[in-house]
Amino acid sequence: MALQTSAETPVPVSEVSRLIGGWIDRLGAVWVEGQIVQLSPRPGAGMVFLTLRDPSRDVSLTVTCYRQVYERVKDVVAEGSRVVLHAKPEWYARGGRLSLRAAEIRPVGVGELLARLEQLKKKLAAEGLFATDRKRALPFLPHRIGLVTGRASDAERDVLHTARERWPAVRFEVRNTAVQGVNAVPQVIEAVRELDAHREVDVIIVTRGGGGMEDLLPFSDERLVRAVAECRTPLVSAIGHEADAPLLDLVADVRSRTPTHAAKDTVPDVGEEHERIAQLRRRSRRAVDGLLEREERGLAGILSRPALAEPYTLVEEREEDTAHWLDRARRVLGHRLDRAEDELAHTRARVVALSPAATLRRGYAVLQRDGGGVVRDPAEVEAGEKLSARVAEGGFEVVVGPDS
Repeated sequence: MALQTSAETPVPVSEVSRLIGGWIDRLGAVWVEGQIVQLSPRPGAGMVFLTLRDPSRDVSLTVTCYRQVYERVKDVVAEGSRVVLHAKPEWYARGGRLSLRAAEIRPVGVGELLARLEQLKKKLAAEGLFATDRKRALPFLPHRIGLVTGRASDAERDVLHTARERWPAVRFEVRNTAVQGVNAVPQVIEAVRELDAHREVDVIIVTRGGGGMEDLLPFSDERLVRAVAECRTPLVSAIGHEADAPLLDLVADVRSRTPTHAAKDTVPDVGEEHERIAQLRRRSRRAVDGLLEREERGLAGILSRPALAEPYTLVEEREEDTAHWLDRARRVLGHRLDRAEDELAHTRARVVALSPAATLRRGYAVLQRDGGGVVRDPAEVEAGEKLSARVAEGGFEVVVGPDS
């Protein structure tokens, strides 16, 4: 039944704490799974204190156990280990604190972890996070490289040394984070997002050295995988050794075998580039020389042809033909002009023969009246009428006589 209280009839704190303890006692012992984030096995103490956390929801509970319970598993569990506890909830009434009293601790087996990782891998693959077509190519020469790794770690030294040895002018933006344990996932996610938002960072490397399977578990965390999938900047994963395969390797744009290979995959070698340029120059020179030689041979072949070797021969042949046709054209034109001249003379003679002037030269005359009309009949004129007479050499006036 619910506790009946009011402002006038409150219950003491101790009573509330006692009731909470009673309700918790009724829960009984339960099996709990989580990750050990703090472990305090104090020497000589009969109790061991640890903190158990659910990484997926960021919820933690305090756990206590007797020394002998911890001694049975102390060689196989440590901070960062995933375990299953058989524990009973306990309420500390005086301090108002909830904890779990563990009667048994079992480390989560590797086989079970692998099965869970396989399920998560299939889930993320079905969402397309590992698809090849979403992976981006790395820039040939990055302006600045973002590096996420452990502080003063071998992985950090390997990447920086190898990259600067290959390309001395390379620049880095380093973010040191935890690379194992409970704080690794949130710190790596924060560093990746910070570098992804950096304008000058062209590629990000996330790396750490080798370790046990549990040490590499943060790099298979679903939250980290999704954060990397959301990155706009190409990302290189170099976790552990070549045999290690965290889920981060699958979502990254490039998976490198080791931190040293991550530097090699990201930064070109200046010596190799010099040699490649020299090879390209030699190939280009050979190609140009070969092209010039082919063109010179072709030009020599063209120049050896008769048309170019003795170009005036063709002109001379055409000159003779031109002179022949010119002479022929002149003769034909002359003949035509002669015939036209003869035809014109004949036509002129006929015209002259038929001309009235020719008739007048034979002694004839043309009589015209004052109005200009030609007299054709004597009856047309009268005696005493003046007429104009036209003869071959000129004209004169006549008067018609009475006997006409």
